[in-house]
Amino acid sequence: MVNSSQSSGSVKTTCPYCGVGCGVLATPDGAGGVVVRGDPDHPANGGRLCSKGAALEETVGLEARLLYPEIRGRRCDWETALDTVAAGFGRIIAEHGPGAVAFYVSGQLLTEDYYVANKLMKGYIGAANIDTNSRLCMSSSVAGHKRAFGSDTVPCAYEDLERAKLVVLVGSNAAWCHPVLYQRLVQAKKKHPDLMVVVVDPRRTPTVDIADLHLPLDSGSDAVLFNGLLAHLDRSGEAHPLFVTQCTEGAARALAAARASAPDVETVAEQCGLEAAQVAEFFTLFARTERVVTVYSQGVNQSSSGTDKVNAIINCHLLTGRLGRPGMGPFSFTGQPNAMGGREVGGLANQLAAHMGFSEEEVDRVRRFWGAPRMATAPGLKAVELFRAIGAGQVKAVWIMGTNPVVSLPDADRVRDALERCELVVVSDCVRHTDTTACAHVLLPALAWGEKAGTVTNSERRISRQRPFLPPPGEARADWWIIARVARKMGYSAAFDYDSAAAVFREHARLSAFENDGRRDFDLSALAGLSDEGYEALVPLQWPVSVASPGGTVRLFGDGRFFTPSRRARFVAVTPRPPVHAPGPRYPLVLNTGRVRDQWHTMTRTGLSPRLSQHTVEPYAELHPRDAVRFGIRDGALLRLESQWGWMFARAVISAGQRAGMVFVPMHWNGQFASCGRVDALVNPETDPVSGQPESKHTPVAVAPYRPAWQGFILSRRRLHLPPLDYWVAARGDGYWRYELAHREAVADWSGWARALLCAEQPVRAEWVEYLDSAAGRYRGARLLAGRVDSALFVTPGDDLPERSWLCQLFAKEGLEREERVSLLTGVPPKDQPDVGRIVCSCFGVGMNTLLTAIREQGLTTPEAIGQALKAGTNCGSCVPELKALIARSRKAAG
Repeated sequence: MVNSSQSSGSVKTTCPYCGVGCGVLATPDGAGGVVVRGDPDHPANGGRLCSKGAALEETVGLEARLLYPEIRGRRCDWETALDTVAAGFGRIIAEHGPGAVAFYVSGQLLTEDYYVANKLMKGYIGAANIDTNSRLCMSSSVAGHKRAFGSDTVPCAYEDLERAKLVVLVGSNAAWCHPVLYQRLVQAKKKHPDLMVVVVDPRRTPTVDIADLHLPLDSGSDAVLFNGLLAHLDRSGEAHPLFVTQCTEGAARALAAARASAPDVETVAEQCGLEAAQVAEFFTLFARTERVVTVYSQGVNQSSSGTDKVNAIINCHLLTGRLGRPGMGPFSFTGQPNAMGGREVGGLANQLAAHMGFSEEEVDRVRRFWGAPRMATAPGLKAVELFRAIGAGQVKAVWIMGTNPVVSLPDADRVRDALERCELVVVSDCVRHTDTTACAHVLLPALAWGEKAGTVTNSERRISRQRPFLPPPGEARADWWIIARVARKMGYSAAFDYDSAAAVFREHARLSAFENDGRRDFDLSALAGLSDEGYEALVPLQWPVSVASPGGTVRLFGDGRFFTPSRRARFVAVTPRPPVHAPGPRYPLVLNTGRVRDQWHTMTRTGLSPRLSQHTVEPYAELHPRDAVRFGIRDGALLRLESQWGWMFARAVISAGQRAGMVFVPMHWNGQFASCGRVDALVNPETDPVSGQPESKHTPVAVAPYRPAWQGFILSRRRLHLPPLDYWVAARGDGYWRYELAHREAVADWSGWARALLCAEQPVRAEWVEYLDSAAGRYRGARLLAGRVDSALFVTPGDDLPERSWLCQLFAKEGLEREERVSLLTGVPPKDQPDVGRIVCSCFGVGMNTLLTAIREQGLTTPEAIGQALKAGTNCGSCVPELKALIARSRKAAG
């Protein structure tokens, strides 16, 4: 159960990004930096990291950190800050009751942090108003699991992806969102050519690269597809009578609902916007394959009927008895690094700790274990409800921990308005400036990745240690420590007298075992007596970790017994429902939000990395060519998107991979990196009635060209304070910042404007080179210091601007050659200097122009050949679909 936590001077820890939970070896350099590589011994990744994980070392600097407590923007000491929080919450509870306060926490907290926060709110404040941003990610899966299994249980393990004969990816762009698992699947498919992959997604995402069949169904029609599959499986004699009879209940009602809504292939095809032959092929493939894993993610969960979609998928596995055995089962991939750990301790407002709910028996059990004086007896407010309650003045104090709801929640402008009106907003975070910290009265500095000690649980129920390898900077403290200190100041000293994360973990494990006796799935009884040394050396293992299975449990339900009162799994009768808001004349397109390859959440971490910022520089809107023609939008032009809730600017990307009638926009950009790039300002706040998960994949929007008076870009060694502009986006480069700009009003004196902006913070003698075509409205100016490029501005009334990549390369030079100075204002490199182009492979910094040249001149026809020539695609593999696209593009150009 234990091994060394260190290896050759490296600290074994885990990646802080997604739910894959990759093991990381971190080697400090002694100067505040670190070298990161994948842990070859960790079962989740076997040494592999994605582009984001591989760039972790670029995110550990302190320049963006919150290092000291602050009250209303002024630095204070910890005692003053903690007294203010405790007194503020105490006063509001005394005046208005416990329901007037709330916590909004994060799937990026460690399990120990989560546990202490839940104990304080639900056991001592006496309300269940604690919800998590994991609500936005996987709460429909939680609700679906509980309806079907009686517990929030993921039955599968990652190794089932490799042992399956058919993997169905539903609403999951795993190639970009869970790249390490996707690469495991890629390798499995290479090793076993009979492994089939089906991708169900309206978009042709990079994940489709390995698909044997892609079903580009209409947005929101997943339940029809899986109801149709359920009816087909029954009709084809693929039901497992013994399993259905002895291990399940409710099959007849579920089948009746399936037959009523999706009676045959033709009906399914029509309702899903698919070809009948595609549907028939999928149904036949699923029916004839015993070992099927159905992976689903945010494309299923983020829906006003997300829970029903989850159950429609699970129904198919129950009817065929395909779960609990190797290579089969429904499998939810979570987006948050510790969403699963949060669920273990009751991180959602409708849960209690240790996978318990709000039944009288369970409330009493947790009350007795905690010795809680004021136990919550009913579920609290879910995320969207919570911020509505803040806006309505019902909730008067909120403590936000490690998350950025002003960017990530739907109807985000109303979220910001609510916080600006709230009586007391406390934010604990490791980042000083976010859209949410701007609304805070009290800021509490938390430890960041590399400094924190605790545990996380990944999507396959595997608990891993996150270990510190850097000292705490400034006055930053662990989240569990901050929460416990506030609890003590509120009068609960004895219950929150923890001296370490290990002490919190032991209590968490004891609660999981308390009066369990095999009745609850979540059981860490074998770890309840773990010593500090044992905790330090804990190896990754999958729960339950009980006396009966001290080494952990790979998969569950192999005995056909579930956690419902009858111990039988429940079919759920699903009647498909369309999304709440249909597109119409005013808002004719459907907005679908999601992730890009090299950014994570609201960019507070990944936005610090020059390497990760080069792949996708601006927020973009991906449109089908027919929609682009319909709305007069050119590829690369700026456009304005609007819904009834808000608006934004984005750069148009025209792609046949996008489904007509839909537009895809990434979720990452915030107010620190873009003027108007928060897509969640547009997203409708409708939620699933069971799970409370928002419908982030379906919002009616309008799109229109945005026609500014000028566009331009700046490259600068310093971060700039820009004047008010309609459109700006900032991205970090290697030794410089890049700004993309546009504005509706012309500038009369470009030279003066440029000098005022680029010299404002560094008024030293500098050399200027400029070019102005006043008739055409074009300006180009560069500032040089000691022969090096310091900054450059390029402006045009249209969008005929030079490529940025070669100009960016100049910032790595100590001085410019004569030819480079001549070429500086044209933006065109001298003949002897190649322009690498937009970065495609972030791991090795290989640009598109370099790749196209090598493909053409060296006759490279496979990603493997590119890898041998340029190394691109040979590390994390995330860019391999793009490499294939470049090969295809080159072939097409060659005729």
